[in-house]
Amino acid sequence: MPLQFVYSTQDFVRDVQRSSGNRLGIASLPAKFDTIVRAGWTDRMNRGLFRYHLGDLQTRILSGPHGYVAQLNIQRGIERRKPQEILSIQQEFNAKQFNFNKINPEEIIFEMIKDGEGEKEEGQLHEPCGMVVLVNVSPLEFGHCLFVPDPSRCFPQILTSFTIQVGIESVLLSTDPGFRVGFNSLGAFASVNHLHLHGYYLDHELKIESMPVKPLVPEKGFYRLLDFPAGFLFYTESERVGKVARAICQVTDFLVDGNIAHNLFLTRGCPPCDRTQNQKDHCSRKGVRIAVWPRTSCFGAKEESAFNVALCELAGHLPFKNKEDYELTTEKDVIDVIQRYLLPDAEFQTLEEQLTRHLMDV
Repeated sequence: MPLQFVYSTQDFVRDVQRSSGNRLGIASLPAKFDTIVRAGWTDRMNRGLFRYHLGDLQTRILSGPHGYVAQLNIQRGIERRKPQEILSIQQEFNAKQFNFNKINPEEIIFEMIKDGEGEKEEGQLHEPCGMVVLVNVSPLEFGHCLFVPDPSRCFPQILTSFTIQVGIESVLLSTDPGFRVGFNSLGAFASVNHLHLHGYYLDHELKIESMPVKPLVPEKGFYRLLDFPAGFLFYTESERVGKVARAICQVTDFLVDGNIAHNLFLTRGCPPCDRTQNQKDHCSRKGVRIAVWPRTSCFGAKEESAFNVALCELAGHLPFKNKEDYELTTEKDVIDVIQRYLLPDAEFQTLEEQLTRHLMDV
């Protein structure tokens, strides 16, 4: 029986600030959530349950306005499990392939259980489903975990409102503005067709945390990103998590129905604004930004030579698999690679109009 982490909305950290400069400062003592994740992850690393030992990663910030965070992680490229061959965004779960029911049980850190007693938020979800948190044995960064909703139910890699909501809540449970959560759909470099989110710590500011946006359906927290790469943004603070999670799921369901691959990235961020903000607002991290990038599909077990374009790369975090690419890649090179995976402008514009109407109608 894994450790149980019981939480409620009272545990959400409502006032997080980013310190000035690129490195992220933690404004207060670690929350219970952070303590359990870090201790559990470090314990499994020390016990040799990972495919390789992850020390401090060589890191550099690429010059240019996007501030890309490049990291050299050679062993992940060599040692990680070969990704499954994906043939469809709506591919069914296959029990014969690797899934999270086949892992070493020692990889499980804890199970998240929400105590909903006394909660009255409109749209609050009460699905009888637990969220298992386990180490990613091929880690990208410190604390790299996987969030798997009730593994025995064998959900395929298609988002549910419950999964999105717990992803947002895990960010709100952390006092560390560098804790990130993300999702790769099938056809968007998901490597396992068993529903899961990624979570990890990255101690560097990313532009997505404060990127200007254009309101589309602001009453549902829905915006368009105004900078590269083209995508959408949801924003929520602790009081509207359930409502915004359902709106995000309406968007991802629309994308799945249209066979459009997508990546999501969840991070502490400043409130949405269509312009550069003052220092106080720019440093505020009391809410969560959820970026949604529709993109072209990649089927088959393919690998990009320098880096794959998935959840962290679209957000500005670039794990490189070889030293030459890490040292020589420029911001322009990164943009050129990412651009190949984005939807054409006209297709994205049409999708924006469709999603705006869809969210206003439901």
